[in-house]
Amino acid sequence: MDQNFSIVSLVLGASTVVQLVLALLLSVSLASWTVIFRKYFSIKRARLKTDDFEQEFWSGTSLNDLYQAAIGSARQGSPLQRIFASGMREFLKLRERRLDPTTLVDGARRAMRAAQQREMDVIESNLSFLASVASVSPYVGLFGTVWGIMHAFVGLSNLQQVTLATVAPGIAEALVATAIGLFAAIPAVIAYNFFARDIDRLSIRFESFMEEFSNILQRQVAPHPATGNSPAPGASRFPADAGSR
Repeated sequence: MDQNFSIVSLVLGASTVVQLVLALLLSVSLASWTVIFRKYFSIKRARLKTDDFEQEFWSGTSLNDLYQAAIGSARQGSPLQRIFASGMREFLKLRERRLDPTTLVDGARRAMRAAQQREMDVIESNLSFLASVASVSPYVGLFGTVWGIMHAFVGLSNLQQVTLATVAPGIAEALVATAIGLFAAIPAVIAYNFFARDIDRLSIRFESFMEEFSNILQRQVAPHPATGNSPAPGASRFPADAGSR
């Protein structure tokens, strides 16, 4: 009963292998918390900038003005703004070649799809690391526990009389590894599910915007019923475009 069973004393009294396992788990836990905070702020920033761009887009601003603003703030803009810029850039390039309206809209949609994939790769970066920490850490902690228990029983084999007081320290030292493994895994699981949900919502918003913008481009290049000519892109922004959401 006089033995010290604090976490620090248990870690210092553990075997070398268990101490290495604990050091690895603590390092992984620190790295996962760093990823969690960075990912939280990056997703929040992407969501807020997307809100701002959508508000500006549906306010009735001309497509050319939005395109010029997107080019000027390519890196500082929102992911949705860069997706829009990619689609608009491809649309203007194809329009100079005087292609048919269907080809123009399809080319812009493909360009936006490629830009969306690039943006999603950036947003989802390091998410797999959290998944790995969540799935592997308990097993690493369990390995440390099994090794610690083996080491404790090997030491007890040299004793003539074994009591609970002699067994408890070794078992407690080994169980610390499982506790640290869970300490590293549980926050990673919660953060992964939280971020995956937010990323899915952003992806759905990107998909919806690309479809709505494609419809706007389709209306922009559709021949006028009276003249048969197509209006210049961005030359007019019909009120129906901004209010069709």
